[in-house]
Amino acid sequence: MEQSDVGQPQEEVKEWCPFMETKDIISGKWKMVILWHLSRKTIRFNELQRLLPGISKGILTRQLRELEAAQMIHREVYKVVPPKVEYSLSSVGKSFIPILDSMTEWGKEYKELTKS
Repeated sequence: MEQSDVGQPQEEVKEWCPFMETKDIISGKWKMVILWHLSRKTIRFNELQRLLPGISKGILTRQLRELEAAQMIHREVYKVVPPKVEYSLSSVGKSFIPILDSMTEWGKEYKELTKS
C-alpha cells in the first residue's frame, strides 16, 4: 500500500449484475404499470394519469423521466397550443414486452393456483 493510501477506505468493487440492472430500471411503484400500458398503445400524459388512479402528477412525471433516461420510453412533444405530449415505448422498451406478457400470464396462473 502506498503512503497516500494509508487511512483511506478501499473502494468496493461492484460486479455488474444483469438482474440488478433490470431491477434498477423497472423499480418504482408505477414503472411496470406504465410500461404495460405503453406496450398497448401510445398515450398522452393526462390519459396515462387517468389510467393510474392514485398517482400524483409529480410522481408520474418523475417515473416517466426515469424511464426516458433509461431509454425505455420515447417522449414526443408537439409544438401546439395547448402543449401535447405523447409517450410510447422505445425500441429498447419494446424488447421488454415479452417480459410484461410473461408476467401477465404468470398472474393468471397464480390466480388459478391460489384460488380456494
